[in-house]
Amino acid sequence: MFYDKAKIYVKAGDGGNGIVSFRREKYVPLGGPDGGDGGKGGDIVFIVDPGLRTLMDFRYQRHYKAERGAPGGGAKKQGRDGQDLLIRVPPGTVIKDAETGEVLADLTRPGEREVIARGGRGGRGNARFLSNRNRAPRFSEKGEPGEERWLELELKLLADVGLVGYPNVGKSTLLSRVSAARPKIADYPFTTLTPNLGVVQVGEDSFVLADIPGLIEGAHRGAGLGHEFLRHLERTRLLIHVLDLAAVEGRDPVQDFYIINEELDRYSRELAALPQVVAANKMDLPQAKENLFLLREKLEPEYEIFPISAVTGEGVDRLLFRVSQLLAELPEKEKTGLEEPPVKVFRDPAAKFDIICSGNIYIIKGKEVERIAAMTNFDQEEGVKRFQRYLERTGILEALVAKGIKDGDVVRIGKMEFIYS
Repeated sequence: MFYDKAKIYVKAGDGGNGIVSFRREKYVPLGGPDGGDGGKGGDIVFIVDPGLRTLMDFRYQRHYKAERGAPGGGAKKQGRDGQDLLIRVPPGTVIKDAETGEVLADLTRPGEREVIARGGRGGRGNARFLSNRNRAPRFSEKGEPGEERWLELELKLLADVGLVGYPNVGKSTLLSRVSAARPKIADYPFTTLTPNLGVVQVGEDSFVLADIPGLIEGAHRGAGLGHEFLRHLERTRLLIHVLDLAAVEGRDPVQDFYIINEELDRYSRELAALPQVVAANKMDLPQAKENLFLLREKLEPEYEIFPISAVTGEGVDRLLFRVSQLLAELPEKEKTGLEEPPVKVFRDPAAKFDIICSGNIYIIKGKEVERIAAMTNFDQEEGVKRFQRYLERTGILEALVAKGIKDGDVVRIGKMEFIYS
C-alpha cells in the first residue's frame, strides 16, 4: 500500500533534575553547595532519507519519545544530555501541527534535518543559587519538560511534470514508454491506484514525471478516487494533459479537457494555473484524426497539442523535447516550508499570563509561569518559597486577588494544583 498521510505524537526529552548537595571533605569545613545541573533532554529531529518512498512506518508506530537528561551530581557534576531521537521521512514530507494546522517543516532535500520538538533544559543544582544573601541554598530545580505535540505528516511527491486526465486515457502507458517505471496497466478504469514516478531522459537533460490516479467528473464531491492524490502534483512546474482521441470510452475529448481542468481548479487555483501541454493520445486508433481536428479548433493556439500514441511511440519524442524546453524556461518551484527559523521575541514574563475562572477553580495560563511551576521542586521548602516570590514579583498573586479568589479555592498551573491560602 502507498501511505502518504500519517498522524503521530512526539515528545521531546525532559531535562534532568538539578540536585541539592554540599561539599563534604576532610579538613574542609563549610564546603558550600556543590549540587550539579541536570542534562538537557533530547530533541525530536526529522531527517530526510532518500531511500524511503512512503509514510508506511508511521502506520505501525505512532508515539515517539526522546531520552530525558540525566540528573546532576555532587561536586558540581552536570548530568548527561539526553540523546536526540531521529525520525526518518521520505523526501517531500510536509510536517504540520495537528492542532493549529501550522506548517512546521517542508522537507525536500536528502539529509535535510529539522528540530520539531525541543528537549527541556536541565534543572539547576543548588550550587547555581549561591549568593551573598544565601550562602547555603537548599533548593534546586527540576528539569524543564520537553515539548510535545501531535503532528500530521503529508507526503507530496517531488516531480517536475505531472500527468493528468481521465482513467484509461493512457497516462501509465506513456510513463512506462518514456521511463523505467513499470506502473500497472490494464483495460479497466482506475488501474492506477497509487502515484508513480519515472525519470525521463531527453538528450543530456532529464526530468521527473509523476502519474497519479485518473480524475473523473465530480471528483471534488468524492466521485472515483476524489482529489486524494492531487497533492502530489503541487510541486510540479508543468502538466501534461493526456486525452483519449479515439474516444474508446465514448466520451468527447474536448469535453474531457474542460472537465479535468474544472476539477483541478476546484482543488487548487495554483495547480490549475500551471502551464499545460496536451498529449492527444491513441492516434493509432480509428476516429482519432477526426477528433484531433476538432480538438485543435477548440484549444489552439492557447494550448500546444501533440498527437501521440503511447503504445507505438509515435510523436512521443517530439512531446518530450518540447516539455524539456519548457522546463528550462520555467522558474524553479519555490519551497513552501520554513527556510529560516522564526525570529524569537522575548517579552517580560510578568505580562504573559491569563487567569481563567471556573467556579472556585482558577486556571493560570502562560508559557513562562507553567515552565517555572513544572521546574519547581515542591518537596523543598526553600523551592516553595522561591516560587511564591515569583508569583508575587510577576503580579500573579495580585491578579488572583483582583479576580476574587478566597481561601480554599483551587489554583491550577499546568499540571500542578494548589489550594489557595
